[in-house]
Amino acid sequence: MKIGQVARLTGTSPDALRFYEEKGLIGSTRSANGYRCYAPETVHLVGYIKMAQQLGFSLAEIGENLPMLWTSTETPVQVLAEIFTQKLQAIDQRIEQLQHLRSALAERARQVCPLMPAKRAG
Repeated sequence: MKIGQVARLTGTSPDALRFYEEKGLIGSTRSANGYRCYAPETVHLVGYIKMAQQLGFSLAEIGENLPMLWTSTETPVQVLAEIFTQKLQAIDQRIEQLQHLRSALAERARQVCPLMPAKRAG
């Protein structure tokens, strides 16, 4: 499959596909004239990459997790469930950190001079 075909089938630009390939997320072979040729499975792989990005995974995280999907002794569904659970835990931890930050900022905003250290009740 040529890059234009994969781009059309996945709703992804050829530039994005080249970028994914540069990052090692997808692969291609070269024809005699230098055109990239992709395996049919690339369409599903690009679909996974796009879905993972929409769920908040970085391309680095996607690249780290791709080998597990294909080499694990568990089924891909089990592997994905574990990856998603770990991402949920990281998001929950970040939300907690942001809530603490919000509380600290709200406390400072209530002070006469927000740049001064918070006064301790005592």
